[in-house]
Amino acid sequence: MAIRPAFLLSALLLAACAQSGDQASGPPVAGPEAKASVDWALAIHGGAGVISKTLEAERREEYLATLREALGLGRDRLAAGDPSLDVVEAVIQVLEDSPLFNAGKGAVFTHEGTNELDAAIMDGRNLACGSVAGLETVKSPIHLARLVMERSPHVFMAGAGAEQFATEMGVERVEPDYFFTERRWQQLQDALAGKDDDGKNGTDEHGTVGAVALDRDGNLAAATSTGGLTDKRFGRIGDVPVIGAGTYASNRTAAISCTGQGEEFIRHDVAHDISALIEYRGMSVGDAARTVIGKLRPGDGGVIAVGHDGSIALVFNSEGMFRGAADAGGRFEVAIWE
Repeated sequence: MAIRPAFLLSALLLAACAQSGDQASGPPVAGPEAKASVDWALAIHGGAGVISKTLEAERREEYLATLREALGLGRDRLAAGDPSLDVVEAVIQVLEDSPLFNAGKGAVFTHEGTNELDAAIMDGRNLACGSVAGLETVKSPIHLARLVMERSPHVFMAGAGAEQFATEMGVERVEPDYFFTERRWQQLQDALAGKDDDGKNGTDEHGTVGAVALDRDGNLAAATSTGGLTDKRFGRIGDVPVIGAGTYASNRTAAISCTGQGEEFIRHDVAHDISALIEYRGMSVGDAARTVIGKLRPGDGGVIAVGHDGSIALVFNSEGMFRGAADAGGRFEVAIWE
């Protein structure tokens, strides 16, 4: 059976991330609506989904305050000239340390009552990338993902092997009960009892945290971390650590991080599809993101993206998305709903 050229090209592009020394060829691709470049830009997210507007004021402010903290850290470091790769890792670690978001400390529980954490990071300069899945004792999955990218010949590590690599790298470990939060535990009990979420917690987000950035040197980076799905079984892995599905970055196009129903984001190859529309059709970051999210079912989730020109897209088809954006032009904002 003949291999279609478009499929072959896409496959080769994704495979390139395994070679950390490869250089992203050619100049950046300018979309028809590309605006004047800014020195740096940053976007973050903390999950998307059913986020009720009746969310208690105190809890709403907790979410917004943590988003501001993470965004402020990233803003200050980018303004100081730090590399985008360092910035997205640091921003993700702030969100991983918070019990509010479904990543790191706030991870949801599996069917068996354990926590399995996934993360990915990608360097837009050369398509280098690293992913981890099924972690149980690593405090910062995004840090281990970066070590996979920089300290191993591989791209993707999972389960016991990833934990062994963490031991060899000497990363910070925690006891499994570090990830316990009463809210996440109750969500599992409700799921096991067959109860629908009735909004009593105010949120039913498709949990992930993400950060994408452009630095002063014109380099892009993307990072995403998650605890997966409540009541997930059989070692299920979603889109987050799948390069091209939940995380992607190329200096030619954009840095993208996704949040939503992982299976759908894998099926639609969402992150790379956005990049491809920018590269092959000359779309702006915003138009590309809206086009791809438009292919998904209503409520599936959203994306954040920063283009090579510093343009920012925050696009979702769910009730809300915890998100923030900042750039060298003075933009600094966090939001949950439209």
